[in-house]
Amino acid sequence: MGDFNSVVLLGPTAVGKTSLGVKLAAEFGFEIISADSRQVYKGLDLGSGKDLDEYTINGVQIPYHVIDVTDLSHEYNLFDYTKDFYKAFSDITSRGKIPLVVGGTGMYLDSFIRNYELVEVPENPELRKELESKSLEELDDILLNLKPDLHNRTDLALRDRVVKAIEIATYMKSEDYLKNKEELLRRPKVNPLILGTTIDRTILRENIKIRLQERFDEGMIDEVQGLHDAGFSWERMERLGLEYKFISEYLEGKIKSKEELFDSLYTAICQFAKRQETWFRGMERKGVKITWLTREANQVSKFNEAVKLIKENFDL
Repeated sequence: MGDFNSVVLLGPTAVGKTSLGVKLAAEFGFEIISADSRQVYKGLDLGSGKDLDEYTINGVQIPYHVIDVTDLSHEYNLFDYTKDFYKAFSDITSRGKIPLVVGGTGMYLDSFIRNYELVEVPENPELRKELESKSLEELDDILLNLKPDLHNRTDLALRDRVVKAIEIATYMKSEDYLKNKEELLRRPKVNPLILGTTIDRTILRENIKIRLQERFDEGMIDEVQGLHDAGFSWERMERLGLEYKFISEYLEGKIKSKEELFDSLYTAICQFAKRQETWFRGMERKGVKITWLTREANQVSKFNEAVKLIKENFDL
């Protein structure tokens, strides 16, 4: 029996993570925390694969967290995710429940698995104004006084980077920073059993194609047009990547036909899935233990395999 206090189910896009995760949550009474960089946004439903209907099994709603927590007026980032993740984790565990993290955004997963120490550095306009009149040489001296043990000196040749580095170093000597550090130390300890799920590359590509066609049929183009009509710029949509980027370009006339849109987007999603798997392999190289469910197994067999692993490692 391990000393695990949570479960992670990770894998690339289009391998059935959500449905498998929801079934496991229903089996054990887990609550799901999403690790998906686009499902945090309200209104990004079809394009992000939110599939909220899947969170109801036999009429029972499976609790989920860190989905629909903001809208497109805010550029949600890794710092936001870690705050929302630890808040959800503390809430779930305080009620005697076990969190099940489901997702494929590698950096989000890595942030709590390897406990990133992220501190948000607010912009300091007064300091920036004060530094405007300084020469690069003077700026370098200020930075070296703040950080005498500076190892990477390549940034000393670039004014913008020196100013940013001074801003960060100044903040790290402030009371606000010390309060943030105390908050980091109060974080709950996360010790997850990490399960990975993926499938053969040929089947994965077929899944991507089928799912993409389904989303087009369900109105994904209309979803993107609706977001633009609600006041969000094409540039904002394009920064979301993949479905939102390519469909925005189609609606702007940069992509000329639906056939070209489908083919370009299909290729991009396949490349994205490959990058996800590369990220997970990188996590393993850094010492993260991922127990991969049998690649060739169907979803029922994977569910049974995951159930067995969870029972072996938790006193449930």
